[in-house]
Amino acid sequence: MTAYESPGDPRADRYDAVVLAGGAARRLGGVDKPGVRVGGRALLDRVLTACAGAADTVVVADPRPTARPVTWAREEPPGAGPVAALDAGLRRTTAAYVVVLSADLPFLREGTVRRLLGGLRASGSDGVLLTDPEGRDQPLVAAYRGAALRRELGRLSTEHAGLTGLPLRRLVAGLDLTRISDPVASFDCDTWDDIATARSRIREHGHVLDEWISAVKDELGIDLDVDTGVLLDLARDAAHGVARPAAPLTTFLVGYAAAQAEGGPEAVAEAARKAAALALRWADEDTARTEAEPDAG
Repeated sequence: MTAYESPGDPRADRYDAVVLAGGAARRLGGVDKPGVRVGGRALLDRVLTACAGAADTVVVADPRPTARPVTWAREEPPGAGPVAALDAGLRRTTAAYVVVLSADLPFLREGTVRRLLGGLRASGSDGVLLTDPEGRDQPLVAAYRGAALRRELGRLSTEHAGLTGLPLRRLVAGLDLTRISDPVASFDCDTWDDIATARSRIREHGHVLDEWISAVKDELGIDLDVDTGVLLDLARDAAHGVARPAAPLTTFLVGYAAAQAEGGPEAVAEAARKAAALALRWADEDTARTEAEPDAG
C-alpha cells in the first residue's frame, strides 16, 4: 500500500488519467485520428470529457488545442510504441490510481470511468479493464494502481534494455487484473468503417439528444449536469400553453436566470419550476377565457 492509498489520506480517492493519442493510425491512412470528429467533437475531446474527474490528465502526443486543459508528454523516441508512451505519461502522474485510455473511444462515458475506479478500489487487483464483444482485453480502457504499473514498467525496461517497441500484452501479462464486459464503451475506431458506425449510432433516436447536449456543453465550456427531462417538459408546456416559439425562448431564459443567480443544477431546476408554473397558469387563463365566451350560435 502506498502513502496515497492509506485509508485516512484525503488523496486516496483521487485519480489521474493518461490518454495515449500519438499512434500512427495506419488503418485510417495515417490521418490524425484523435482529431477525427464524431458527433461534432474530436475523438480526443470526447475521451477527455469522460475522464474530466481526473486530478491531472496527461495526453501522450504532440500538443494540440483541446476542449479541456491537459498536461502533454511524449515518449522517447516518438513512435516508440504504447508501452513507452504509457511510461512517459505515467511519469507525469502522482495519484494512487491511474485511468489509462486510448484517444479513439467515441462511446466512453464518465460513468464507465467511475465504474472502473470503483471496481479497482473494491478489489485487491492491480487493475480493472474492459473487454470487447469478443472477450478480448482492452488494456487502454482501464484503471490501474500506479504502483503496479511502475513496477511492471521497471521490470520490462530492465529485461529488454528499454521499452521501445514492446506490445501492451507484455505489460499487462504481469498484472493481476479484473475484467468487466462492456461492448459499447470498449468500442474503438481503428478504421473508417468504425468511424461511420460511431457517427451513425449517435444519431439514433435513443442517443442523439444526450450526444447533442454533451457536445453543446463541451463547445460552450459548461460543466453542468441538469435534468433534461425537466427542461423538455417545460418546453412542451410553453409550446402548448403559449405558442411554439415560446419553447426555445423560455428554456433560454431559464438558463440565463440560473446563471444570473450563480447557481448549479438546483438553480436551473428552480427556474424551470417557476417558468413551468407560469406556462400552466397562462394556459389555464386561456382555457377559462374560452369557456367564458358566449356561444356565438
